[in-house]
Amino acid sequence: MQKPDISLAAAAGKLRQLTGETVRLVPITEGEDSRAFRYNLGNERFVLRINRSAAGFAKDAYASRHFSAPALPIPAVAAHGVLDDGNGFCISHMVEGVTLQGLPPQDLPPVLAPVANVLQAIAVSDIGSAHDYGPFDASGNGRNASWQEFLSAVSACDWGSVTGDNQVADMAGRCAELARHCPDVRALVHADFGSNNVLTDGRRITGVIDWSEAMYGDPLYDIANILFWRPWLDCMEQQARYFEVHRPDLVQDKTVLACYQLRIGLQQVHESAVDGALDDMHWALQRCRAIDSLLRAA
Repeated sequence: MQKPDISLAAAAGKLRQLTGETVRLVPITEGEDSRAFRYNLGNERFVLRINRSAAGFAKDAYASRHFSAPALPIPAVAAHGVLDDGNGFCISHMVEGVTLQGLPPQDLPPVLAPVANVLQAIAVSDIGSAHDYGPFDASGNGRNASWQEFLSAVSACDWGSVTGDNQVADMAGRCAELARHCPDVRALVHADFGSNNVLTDGRRITGVIDWSEAMYGDPLYDIANILFWRPWLDCMEQQARYFEVHRPDLVQDKTVLACYQLRIGLQQVHESAVDGALDDMHWALQRCRAIDSLLRAA
């Protein structure tokens, strides 16, 4: 998804409507799909994020209300909705820290254990009375009848028309076949964890943000996300090595993790192809092929 073309006038107008004051917006680090600004209001500091879609921000609000805890810090959402220019917006309380992706590689080791602890906190979060599997909506309910249905959904895509490579359909078919043997677990999954959505002060995790991809399923999906992206980002490589050394129990089921990595990678291939991000599409495709080759060689 491309970053939104925003009207600062629309953003400023919404803030005047909500706060009764005129605030100064200061650009801060942008996410993959959104633009972000910080501003002060009295003694409090806030972050304003703007995206083409408001759906992910509604999920941020749901996650903050239902899952935030001392072991899982999620910034409180003050308001979210749609601006006059049609873009979605979200206002949340600002937390201190930099992203794992923004932390110098030599400063990552002290936070790897806290990262693992936060992943565990996500996995054991109480999901309450929400139902179904896969990505959940603003009311907290999943859109798939089963975890296997979510995993297998990639096989329904017309991969030849999307990528021009009919062999991708073979990998999607293998993912669907492997899905039949994956555990039927229904727990909270962030689904985009480990790089620019985790904030740290260098000692502890201060915030877990951007719950737009969050879902219900097997928590190992978050581990698989780290493994899939390990060649792309040093912060992912260091996390992957940490789990291999300190939590080998979480990375021992190679078949399940391969299925999840293929699911993650094929979704990235599809999204990149639709957005016209061909370099990203080719990287993800090569990564999927490498995972598939290791799987078939096992």
